[in-house]
Amino acid sequence: MTDRTQGADGGSARATGAKGPDELRQQIEQTRSRLGDTVEELAAKADVKGRAKARAADLRDKAGAMTVQLRSSAVHAGHRAQEKATRAGHRAQEKASHAGHRAQEKASHAGHGVQDRVAQAGHTVEHSVPHSVNDAVAVCRRNPRSLMIAGAAGAVLVTAGVLLLRRGRQSRLC
Repeated sequence: MTDRTQGADGGSARATGAKGPDELRQQIEQTRSRLGDTVEELAAKADVKGRAKARAADLRDKAGAMTVQLRSSAVHAGHRAQEKATRAGHRAQEKASHAGHRAQEKASHAGHGVQDRVAQAGHTVEHSVPHSVNDAVAVCRRNPRSLMIAGAAGAVLVTAGVLLLRRGRQSRLC
């Protein structure tokens, strides 16, 4: 054995001599224990495969925890988005309903105004039409067959005129 031994701080220190066999045995046991610890540390550092497996297990655990956390966050965000969309939908529905009611009220009001104006115009026309027109209308009501024949003849004349105009345009284009 040498007179130098490793100290607690990893540096070398001078060994003190044992004062007896019991103390020497105790120093040997301490040295063996420290040497065993050192050998275990070196073996652990040399076991690359074991360290890699341990590191992979740690990373798997962290990834699993992170996955759970991300899923929880995604579910929470989905619920928040759904709540916001529902609230926005209700607000939009309320606004649309309110706008629909306002439009319906305005249309009803405008319809009544138009109805009143048409009634006034009808009364004005009724009073301003000459009696001869009123008499002609009365004759047509009494003789609807004559009115139908006159209407059919007028339709034939209008159709013939339209056809003649089309032929005239086509002949100019060619």
